[in-house]
Amino acid sequence: MNIRPEIRTGKSVCPHDCPSACALEVELIDSHTIGRVRGAKDNSYTLGVICEKVARYAERIHHKDRLLYPLKRKGPKGSGEFQQISWDDALSETAEAMLRAETSYGPTSVWPYFYAGTMGYVMRDGINRLRHVKGYSNLGDTFCVALSWTGYLAGTGSVSGVDPREMQTSDLIVIWGGNPVNTQVNVMTHAMMARKMRGAKIACVDIYETGTMQQADVKLLIRPGTDGALACAIMNVLFKEGFADWNYLERYTDAPREFEAHLSSRTPEWASKICDIPVAEIESFARLIGRTRKTYFRIGYGFTRSRNGAVNMHAVSCIPAVTGAWQYEGGGALHSNSGMYGMNKTMIEGLDARKAGIRILDQSRIGPVLLSDPYDLQGGPPVKMLLVQNTNPASVAPDQNKVKAGLAREDLFTCVHEQFMTETARYADIVLPATMFLEHDDIYQGGGHSHLLLGRKLVEPPGECRSNHDVICDLAVGLGADHPGFQMTPLELIDWTLANSRKPSLDVLQRESWVDVMPSFERAHFLSGFGHTDGKFHFKADWHRVRFRSTEKPVGPVHDLPVFPDHCTLIEEATVDYPFRLATSPARRFLNSTFTETPSSLKREGRPTVFVHPEDLRQLGLLDGQKVRIGSARGEVVLHAKAQSGQRRGVLIAESIWPNDAHENGSGINALTGCDQPAPNGGGAFHDNRVWIRAA
Repeated sequence: MNIRPEIRTGKSVCPHDCPSACALEVELIDSHTIGRVRGAKDNSYTLGVICEKVARYAERIHHKDRLLYPLKRKGPKGSGEFQQISWDDALSETAEAMLRAETSYGPTSVWPYFYAGTMGYVMRDGINRLRHVKGYSNLGDTFCVALSWTGYLAGTGSVSGVDPREMQTSDLIVIWGGNPVNTQVNVMTHAMMARKMRGAKIACVDIYETGTMQQADVKLLIRPGTDGALACAIMNVLFKEGFADWNYLERYTDAPREFEAHLSSRTPEWASKICDIPVAEIESFARLIGRTRKTYFRIGYGFTRSRNGAVNMHAVSCIPAVTGAWQYEGGGALHSNSGMYGMNKTMIEGLDARKAGIRILDQSRIGPVLLSDPYDLQGGPPVKMLLVQNTNPASVAPDQNKVKAGLAREDLFTCVHEQFMTETARYADIVLPATMFLEHDDIYQGGGHSHLLLGRKLVEPPGECRSNHDVICDLAVGLGADHPGFQMTPLELIDWTLANSRKPSLDVLQRESWVDVMPSFERAHFLSGFGHTDGKFHFKADWHRVRFRSTEKPVGPVHDLPVFPDHCTLIEEATVDYPFRLATSPARRFLNSTFTETPSSLKREGRPTVFVHPEDLRQLGLLDGQKVRIGSARGEVVLHAKAQSGQRRGVLIAESIWPNDAHENGSGINALTGCDQPAPNGGGAFHDNRVWIRAA
């Protein structure tokens, strides 16, 4: 007789690069095995709903291809040929390579490189403690938020906004430039509740017919990089037709009269030509916003991944300031709440050991950095040692051909700490096996909500996997790096961080699993003043002074950015040689290059595909389903064409990121994207590419 084991339920947090940071309930079969993963129903943001990727997490954590033991390269770089070695030998060789680089070229020749493979404070950010203690090169954080946060900060002065649960009290929810059906399913949960409970309308602004747009009541389909023009035309109508709240504007904004005058020529007719959208649609949408006080702008990330992304974000964020929607429950805007937490991560990141004058290397320019471009090296030494955690730049970084060439350098020692043999790991000299989130303790914040959440260790790791924290602390011993954080456990670091951030204690988190730290209504709606020193929302952007952690000074063509919102032409417009515009939008069942190893995600996504308007296919003499080659000035990629009329003519959409090897020529989609630095703080312009397309 089969006896079903007693299945317990453990509480945890989704660690992946998503603002939802969902509270989870995990079936625990035994000390090494999980079953189903569900959303926590008693978390007021998650409300029991999680994405299909994480619901099937057992298939990932128990995957047959997980890395289990340290490996040493025995074949050419990129070949994936390795032999198993001991942890002692792996750590010793890695530390020796770091010391060798430091001795010969100085400490800045070592570059600890990481990103958001986990969003936990301890496991993601602990690598900075080693960086700061040793004086290694800094990392410019540009993949995701450098453009969007900069644009939002230009207006509000704070990366924070209205409680997302207030969407339930809204009458109009505008989802602009994001596709939460694919990327933040909980946004849809709260928006749909508003529709069901109070008849709220959902509007969607995007460059193709996403899953989100399919569920919207109001749909505005525009060309890539033209959001600023649309926002200006909307505000032109708001001012012209008496929908501007002048009492609010005079009290809470910096230059409303000047702004109104600026917008007088940014008419719907003007924007229609730029955005490729009918005048009537712009006017109708503007009037809907103007007549609906409780309009909630849920502003996404995707539309900012363009060379004019910061300007476009600023323009969109201005709309609720014109109408005064911030005053009302269910009104205002939210892009991210990441700036509201105020966490003291000194012990986790070793901020007390940070040294002045250390260069910042832009993570999006890893290709030119590793190829020793003088601009990127800033007069310093070449990078001779690369330590990688939580990211896969050979797949996710722009200008992929340069990234691969840099990683292939024989004089570069690379150590990659990973869960799977990724494209980047194949170039490593040493590969270390990493734990997954259910195999270690950590603490998380929700950029898309207001909870601090405890992620508990619920199962033992397989093989000889070690956590990021353990590896950093082990390397510190071999390097002679001294800091109290290296002697602390993850729970001790969490306890210290909470206590020194004036947040509820670890005991509270262990008992409650999460705590809600949402500020008061007045603060969240900026009724006590916006984040700038004058307390005003700024229509006039000071792009030279809006700083972000990616840079110490402005980069890119900052002098060409408009002071007031406008259509900024600093994008890769189509040309005769490159007549199409390509966006590399996120797929529903992948998350960057994560989940591309799980069979169910691969099955559901099918194969690398590019959406092409049927009329463009006909004009090119191509067929639906035909193998095609797409090229930019940077590289070429092979995909299959799929006829889709849900975008403007001349626009291509490739939902990604597929593994490089899933493409016929081994070049992933980021072989097409560029790593030039958008103004004013850099950033990944992943959706801003001019390309050609032809039969493969």
